[in-house]
Amino acid sequence: MLDKIIDTHVHCWSFARAKYSWLKEDNVRLYRDFLPEEYDKERIAAGITDAILVQAANSFEDTDYMLDVAARNDWVAGVVGWVPLLDPTQAAVALQETYASHPFFKGVRHLIHDEPDPKWLLQEPVIESLRLLADADIPFDVVGVLPQHLEVAIQLGEKVPHLKMVLNHLNQPPINSGEKFGTWGELMKAAAQNPNFFIKISGLGNTSQKEDKWTADEIKPYVAFALEHFGTDRAFLGGNWPVALLAGSFQHTWQAYAKVIEALVGTAEQENIYYRNAEQFYKI
Repeated sequence: MLDKIIDTHVHCWSFARAKYSWLKEDNVRLYRDFLPEEYDKERIAAGITDAILVQAANSFEDTDYMLDVAARNDWVAGVVGWVPLLDPTQAAVALQETYASHPFFKGVRHLIHDEPDPKWLLQEPVIESLRLLADADIPFDVVGVLPQHLEVAIQLGEKVPHLKMVLNHLNQPPINSGEKFGTWGELMKAAAQNPNFFIKISGLGNTSQKEDKWTADEIKPYVAFALEHFGTDRAFLGGNWPVALLAGSFQHTWQAYAKVIEALVGTAEQENIYYRNAEQFYKI
């Protein structure tokens, strides 16, 4: 294990601070507060030194809560927050007056996978807001779950070519079906042609849909395929806590990722994936 590891995908949420519309009471394992103190114990046990908090709600309240957590915890390296992309004027004000100059604000995400329209990102106001991000050198996290989400991201890259984007959770490779590599693979190869696309190796235990029965060997072909096309200088790791707990322990997740990465690449490339690429992408 390396001396430095950045977990680039951590959620903390507090129902006293924000509303999380996707969290329902019947989701018994996730419908509670997940606070930084709990993650802190998990990250120490996993050997993680730094973390990026990632938005869990399309709201200023969630972003401001994460920024508060960042200010109180020295292991937080940055926050991927939210601005109202459908309102470029309001997005510009939020960036100019608050977020763009905030030392912990490192990126933006919107829960596009919860939007009924998979082409949500291609609306003209959204594109205008994303141009604001690109002009300010603020990257965008793409949380896609459908092939169409990846198609849209590729189109977005053509419309806003100077926008840096990272594909969360490898945009859901077909781990559960075992397909190698089908539509996902063709779209990933196309996305890799854009040098401003990065990949986040994260959420793969959840993608397997096997709860805690998934293994490093099952995810290895998909990680290898992604690294083959994107290279080891455009990839980093994320634990997806606490959602990853639906697929077993946090230790299981990180042990599986470590086993795969250490089998696929050498020490220098491991350092890129474990922390250097994230430092570059999020300007840590």
